[in-house]
Amino acid sequence: MATTDRQATTLALAHALSAAERGLAVIPLSRTKLPALRSPHRDDPDPVGPPCHGECGRFGHGVYDASTDPARIREMFAAAPRATGYGIACGLPPHHLIGIDLDTKNGTDSSAALRELALRHLFTIPATVVVLTPSGGRHLWLSGPPDVVVPNSAGRLAPGIDIRGAGGYLVGPGSRSEHGTYTAAPGTAHLAPAACPPALLRLLLPPPRAHHPTPASAGGHGQGLVQFVLAAHEGQRNTRLFWAACRAYEDGIGPALVDALVEAALNTGLSEREARATIASAARMTGHRP
Repeated sequence: MATTDRQATTLALAHALSAAERGLAVIPLSRTKLPALRSPHRDDPDPVGPPCHGECGRFGHGVYDASTDPARIREMFAAAPRATGYGIACGLPPHHLIGIDLDTKNGTDSSAALRELALRHLFTIPATVVVLTPSGGRHLWLSGPPDVVVPNSAGRLAPGIDIRGAGGYLVGPGSRSEHGTYTAAPGTAHLAPAACPPALLRLLLPPPRAHHPTPASAGGHGQGLVQFVLAAHEGQRNTRLFWAACRAYEDGIGPALVDALVEAALNTGLSEREARATIASAARMTGHRP
C-alpha cells in the first residue's frame, strides 16, 4: 500500500476516534464512501431467515458495526487497512443524529429549496455542525428526539435534499474519498448537533397510515411475517417482503395476509404498486394465482 494510503488510513482512524469521544458511533469507509469491510456472509447460500446485523460477532455489517468503543474502532480499522474515511451512524443515542444532505448535482439548488421549505413551514435551521463535501454540497447535522425514528429518503423533501436517518450514515469530516476531503465548515466543528426544529421533523416523518390488523385467520405466524417486513431497512425492503410473501403462500395464508403485508411494506417506504407487484411475484413463484 502506498505511503499516502497508510497516512490516509491513520488520519481517518484519528478522526473516527475523535468523533467517538463525542458520542458518535463510527465505521471505516473506503474511498468510494462505502463501508470498507466486506460482508462475512457474501458467500453464504441463499438466506432462509432475517439477515444478520452483527449477531455473528464478525465485522462487515455496515452501519450495524458502528461503535463508540475505541478498542473496537481500532479493530475495525485494523481489519480495513485501505479505509480512508469513516461513517457516522445516524439515529443512535445520545444524539439520534439526522443528516440533511444538500446536494449540488444536476444543477439543483438544494440550499434554496431548504430555505423555501423553512419559509413555507416557519422554521429556522439552528447553528449546528456543517460538513462541506468535495462536490460542493453540505451536510447539516441535527439531533432528533429519542422516541422518533426518522427514515432515510432521497429527494422526498425536495430535489437535491437527501435525509440520513435510522440505518443510514454520514461521511465524517476528515474523510478522504475519490473526489476529495470532507471538512467541517469554519466555526462549526466545535458545535454539538442542534435539535431538529419540530416543523422540519414533521416533514421528515412518513405520513401516518391507517392500521390494518393482521387477519385472525393468519394466526401468530402471519403476525410474525408482518413484523419481519416492518423491521426492514432501506435496501432490504423488497427482499424481506418477497420472502415473507413466499412463506405466507407456502403456508396457505397468502391471500389472507396480502393487505397486512402491503400495509407493512408501505410503512417501510415502498409504494403500494411496488408492494403488490412483489407479493404477486411471490404468489407466482410458489405456484399460486396472485
